[in-house]
Amino acid sequence: MSKLEHAQWSSKMTFVLAAAGSAVGLGNIWRFSYMVGDSGGAAFVLIYLACVALVGLPILVGEWLIGRRGQKNPINAMAELARKGGHLPAWALVGVSGVLAAFLILSFYSVIGGWSLSYTLGAVTGAFSGQDADGIGAIFNGLLANPTVLLLWHTAFMALVIWIVAQGVTKGLEGAVRTMMPALVILMLVLVGYGMTTGHFGEALAFMFRPDWSAVTGGVVLAAMGQAFFTLSLGMGIMMAYGSYLGEDVSLIGTARTVIIIDTAIALLAGLAIFPIVFANGLSPGEGPGLIFVTLPLAFGNMAGGTLLGLMFFLLLTFAALTSAISLLEPVVELLEERTPLSRVAVTMIGGVAVWALGIAALMSFNVWGDVLIFGLNIFDLLDTFTSKFLLPLTGLGAIVFVAWCLDRRSVAGELQLEGTQEQIWHAVSRYVAPLGVIAVFVTGLL
Repeated sequence: MSKLEHAQWSSKMTFVLAAAGSAVGLGNIWRFSYMVGDSGGAAFVLIYLACVALVGLPILVGEWLIGRRGQKNPINAMAELARKGGHLPAWALVGVSGVLAAFLILSFYSVIGGWSLSYTLGAVTGAFSGQDADGIGAIFNGLLANPTVLLLWHTAFMALVIWIVAQGVTKGLEGAVRTMMPALVILMLVLVGYGMTTGHFGEALAFMFRPDWSAVTGGVVLAAMGQAFFTLSLGMGIMMAYGSYLGEDVSLIGTARTVIIIDTAIALLAGLAIFPIVFANGLSPGEGPGLIFVTLPLAFGNMAGGTLLGLMFFLLLTFAALTSAISLLEPVVELLEERTPLSRVAVTMIGGVAVWALGIAALMSFNVWGDVLIFGLNIFDLLDTFTSKFLLPLTGLGAIVFVAWCLDRRSVAGELQLEGTQEQIWHAVSRYVAPLGVIAVFVTGLL
């Protein structure tokens, strides 16, 4: 394909799978489910869905619209649309922020992806079998303390990501999501099926879906809004990049609804897979990241069929990590591909190796560079905090403000196939509700 031609998704379904694959990541497997149980059950779910509709969906549609109109990487797309509309060229900084966020996030996300690969091998070799809590803890702490082993798994994970992305949109991104997304769903359903046999499935259902309105506070509403924003891969340049490969025949709002339904369904299924196992083994559901790498391996190592179940779970985790990671590398690759005369393979190698190198600094913050602190944070936590509290909300805010306030209202309504009351609702939500929601999350995160 000529460098002058812009790649396109081969079908709406593959685009939906790719967008859903980006949204479905490690956070869906444990964070969303835990937040549901800890924040009012079904009450939290209802608040979350309202926040998705009022904040997440408008920004998702806005980012796709910018990408599709610009038909370029996020930076060039923002610059081009601003120039055509007679607006300041500084709007390109929204694209810069998104691509930078994707680059930084992937550098430490790949370290966690490496943990998942390591635990997949551990499940295969029976490393968790018969271990007590101290033994499982020693496995995880030993992994973090060994920079050589961490580097090996970080490298293996990034090599997989680079290999997939280097093959391009059709063979690489589409081929990966066509395989991994169905596999992810099948593995999830099998684990949910097992959860039904534990005798604690009803307890898991109650934990996740029994409304407890007394637990709902202003903090819970803000948490739901933050989860709605971050779970859809907003503010990372991903959806702008993916939108640039999108044809005019795809309904952005209808497709956004589909992606949101898939993302939420998988998050809820993850809870129904995990929590029956947690409750059946008398474990605490509030362990955060430790639930995956300490608590669940303990359960898998001491249950009948635990080796197979553990393997399936960590394969599931690896697939989720990979579908998100390839989407994080894509904005970086698209930028380099359009700004240089180099081939897709070459720019993927350059971008991927740069991410990998920064990831080394992140993984060393758990061991040899543990005492290196910047603003009181180690390198891993600094990358996480800077992106989640600053770059993501600012990029998402910039995108929706640009679409709602700078682009022609009638042309946006025409592209989104909205008229009458529907258009008025979109206009109000995109101009006022969504930006104010993001600002609330941003300010709260700084407090």
